[in-house]
Amino acid sequence: MAQNLIFTNDVMAAIGQIEARGGHNITVWIADVNTARLLSTPPRHLITIPDGDENKTLETVTRVWDEMERMGVTRHSLVINLGGGMVTDLGGFAAATFKRGVRFVNVPTTLLGAVDAAVGGKTGINFGGLKNEIGAFAPASDVITSTCFFDTLPMPEVKSGFAEVLKHAMLSDRNEFLHLLDHDFTVPIDHDELLERLRHSVQVKEDIVARDPNEQGERKALNLGHTVGHAFESLAMKRGKPVPHGYAVAWGLVTEAVLSHIKLKFPSDDVHRLGYFVRDNYRDFPFTCDDYDDLLELMRHDKKSRDGEITCTLLAAIGDYRIDQTVTADDVTAALDILRDLLGV
Repeated sequence: MAQNLIFTNDVMAAIGQIEARGGHNITVWIADVNTARLLSTPPRHLITIPDGDENKTLETVTRVWDEMERMGVTRHSLVINLGGGMVTDLGGFAAATFKRGVRFVNVPTTLLGAVDAAVGGKTGINFGGLKNEIGAFAPASDVITSTCFFDTLPMPEVKSGFAEVLKHAMLSDRNEFLHLLDHDFTVPIDHDELLERLRHSVQVKEDIVARDPNEQGERKALNLGHTVGHAFESLAMKRGKPVPHGYAVAWGLVTEAVLSHIKLKFPSDDVHRLGYFVRDNYRDFPFTCDDYDDLLELMRHDKKSRDGEITCTLLAAIGDYRIDQTVTADDVTAALDILRDLLGV
């Protein structure tokens, strides 16, 4: 089932239109505790869940199921997931599995959620210390994308989401890629301009997902920057100093751009443009060559790598992506050396 993408800053009107066409017996809202506090009039059926990815667990989703049962949710109900990626991941999974499937709508309140977790039809929870280990491919019926929530976001969250927007541009459109590299984070948000950037970015992901909804092939393109990025993210967690997902992706994008140059002759000018943008806008990650073995081991265990090999999505040029590219430990080590030089660490 294709997702209906709605881009508007009148969120309540959009939800009203969805409710009007559905014939639902009740509408249930799922929001994290921080987002729920922002609701001027709490909905009658509201389920609040703890904030933070550490709460994206079986225990939390079980509590959501209990609440849905108590409220009388049926397959003719509607679930509204209001929040960041944690809420849309967990709320979507709860709705997709309750009564074998309840219709749900995602309303992302973070930039990262808007371009990543809320679209594409992946739902899930963490399990056994592994991220998104249990889940299902289950698209929301509608995704309402709005910039009205972003003014209150801390700058690290804005930058975290922007990294995914940049990734989509690298997969699709050189002009968009160059335009994004001119972005100035010190300037207040232009809501109309940002909504247009989001429309372009989300459509890139939706087009790829439509051609490969269950990640059998082309959808792996969306892993650009993530094989290396997830390793940085996991290393930071191992150190007890977690970093925003998008920051790790930004470092991963630079590293995999270098790998793309090594393997596919991706233009060195674009490697440097990207590297300098990341250096100037994302705080550096303090790692040395002593961390290489840990990073390589984490990459070998990435969900999208196979048989102990390290596989990445790489680029021959902006918009020309190649999935399932195997890279050697020597390739990665060389790329990490260049990353450190570009970032000045």
